[in-house]
Amino acid sequence: MADSSASTSASAADRAKPRVLSGVQPSGRLHLGNYFGALRHFVPLQDSHDTFYCVVDLHAITVHQNAEELREAIYETAAAFLASGLRPDAAVLFNQSRVAAHSQLAWMFNCVARLGWLERMTQFKDKTASHRERASAGLYVYPTLMAADILCYRAGFVPVGEDQRQHLELTRDIAEKFNHDWCGGEEYFPLPEPLISQDAARIMSLRDGTKKMSKSDASDAACIYLSDDADTIASKLRKAKSDSEPLPGSETLDSQGRPRAGVRDARPEAWNLLGIWQAASGATWAETIERFAGKGFAQLKESLTEAVVAEVVPLGREINRHMADRGELERILADGAGRAEAVATPIVRGAAERMGLLL
Repeated sequence: MADSSASTSASAADRAKPRVLSGVQPSGRLHLGNYFGALRHFVPLQDSHDTFYCVVDLHAITVHQNAEELREAIYETAAAFLASGLRPDAAVLFNQSRVAAHSQLAWMFNCVARLGWLERMTQFKDKTASHRERASAGLYVYPTLMAADILCYRAGFVPVGEDQRQHLELTRDIAEKFNHDWCGGEEYFPLPEPLISQDAARIMSLRDGTKKMSKSDASDAACIYLSDDADTIASKLRKAKSDSEPLPGSETLDSQGRPRAGVRDARPEAWNLLGIWQAASGATWAETIERFAGKGFAQLKESLTEAVVAEVVPLGREINRHMADRGELERILADGAGRAEAVATPIVRGAAERMGLLL
């Protein structure tokens, strides 16, 4: 059951392109952070890379989910990918649980990863805090499943935010140890590199600029959802937390025209709202600061509302249009799963053979 066919399962054209994998969890309504921080930046890669994008539903069940709501969220997340401009003929779009290779390789990696590595994962510590005894084992080994997601396609690049860098480092450690222990040092699995867009925005809560925008926030006003209408968006931005100082000027930017290290920490809400405007308008940081330097929050919020409504409302309409055709969504996900499986299965079989398993 050798893996020699693994590299031939893709076309010659695909092999000529660097392979990228990324995913989005279907664990609730998608928001501005999901779009500006991830989805919008996935789209250009579909023409320059061999792209695999998955709705990571297995990751979603590391915490309890309502079954009907989860099914709906899987379709909605797929619809958001498509509404953002993803083309099923250019990228492979599927939901993770349809491709058994992810789960098979994740267990194999559970037996490669070391407990000490998992103990160092800060996201697990942050998510469990004082409730560690009630956390699922799945939440603990979440990083090994993430490693399997990436490596079962031998993806060389992964679009990640700063908060996922540690998980990608673990993926590299697992790949390196597997190659050492089971392949005599041969690089069966590549060591994937982070693909971090300099333009990807880190969108924070509208109620607390030190915390990421999250659907789990206790206040609905903290999040702008892709399904929000114009009035709802305007209301949330009007009430967004601000401070009493004029907006920052050009002295806060470095020689590259980006915010200097540490300036965000002093005024997190100001920089969050400026960052949302910068992302929604498509302006550079230098253009953003030049426009609002020394002005008050009222002027920023007015302009920000206009920019966000122009970006989000049409996107929401597109998501609803795709959601209305459930049969087509199902067809796209099933077709994507078949294409993903054709690549992943031979790679995982090759890994299993090296470990002495019979698949």
